[in-house]
Amino acid sequence: MANINTGTKNKKSIKKILVSKWQLLLMFAIPFVWYVIFCYVPMYGIQLAFKNYNPKLGYFGSPWVGLRYFKQFFSSYYCWDVIWNTISISLYSILFGFPIPIILAIIVNELPGKKFKKLLQNITYVPHFISMVVLCGMLYLFLSPQYGVLNNILGVFGIGPIGFLESEKYFKGVYVISEIWQESGWGSVIYIAALAGIDPALYEAAKIDGAGRFKRILHVSIPGIVPTIITLLILRIGQVMSIGFEKAYLLQNDLNIKSSEIISTLVYKQGILQGNFGYATAVGLFNSLINLSLIIIANKICKKLFETSLW
Repeated sequence: MANINTGTKNKKSIKKILVSKWQLLLMFAIPFVWYVIFCYVPMYGIQLAFKNYNPKLGYFGSPWVGLRYFKQFFSSYYCWDVIWNTISISLYSILFGFPIPIILAIIVNELPGKKFKKLLQNITYVPHFISMVVLCGMLYLFLSPQYGVLNNILGVFGIGPIGFLESEKYFKGVYVISEIWQESGWGSVIYIAALAGIDPALYEAAKIDGAGRFKRILHVSIPGIVPTIITLLILRIGQVMSIGFEKAYLLQNDLNIKSSEIISTLVYKQGILQGNFGYATAVGLFNSLINLSLIIIANKICKKLFETSLW
């Protein structure tokens, strides 16, 4: 009887919580439904990586081919070039791009005067809202060998003209630098919020101890945002193999294809343009498995070294 009464009370308490928190549950339902429809339901299509998909036969009627598409990808002449291009662009972005939002956030935090802070923030945020098509058009205009602004400046010093987008040598540099310019301001927002959460008493105590601005940054600001830095770094490492194909595809041409072909552009071309759904799914699945492995490894390492992790 005691167990029955306890179970009844628990059910009633849960029902009261659901009724009292219905607004929060409704808010939660919207992203939950979105994730289910667009992130979990499509997982059903992963089986295409192991089937010779025929639209007439459908998912169930298409014959199984095992690991054929994976073998086809790894035996292709472009396989390791595509993987290296994807990894190298991500690593360059992490190495050169990841610290920039942190530095920018610290600069904004240390600047005197709200007006100047807001001006700097607005200037650095704006590039994030520029359309990718517009951004790529700007890059073509600025880097053009004939009339590009950069080549005109280099010409004054007797250098050039240089075909930045017509050479595989410069593509990765152009991609990473433009990415830093476009996303650093927006990426600094979360660090600015983290810095705002640091107790002002810590800065006051550091001042009393005779610490200058640089030492206050080194011993108060940076340690205060280390958990945020570690969390975002883990998430970034988990996306090493995932580079948005838009910029790479729009800047891609026959002259830089050796450096600009990445996994996402290959999946788009094979899956959408050529209709090789099984092959494209296999490549995409391989990409996702690598990302999953990297985020698990990064999480374990950061948990041991910094005692900060996602789970």
